[in-house]
Amino acid sequence: MLRIFKTYRPLQVARYVKSYFRGRIFIVGIGGFEFDSGRLLPPKSANLKALNVLTEVNREIQTLSVVV
Repeated sequence: MLRIFKTYRPLQVARYVKSYFRGRIFIVGIGGFEFDSGRLLPPKSANLKALNVLTEVNREIQTLSVVV
């Protein structure tokens, strides 16, 4: 399953990743990611922007897990 996000909103991406648990996403302007076990996995071509997004979204997922 591939979901395309036209704008980068960390909380929206985190909710999607947490609810579907496994799949792929693409964020326009940043790139594609895979996720498994409710966490984003590092992209194959890791640039600094993608790694920052990965860290931020995984932090949001962790925050959602604590709140719920």
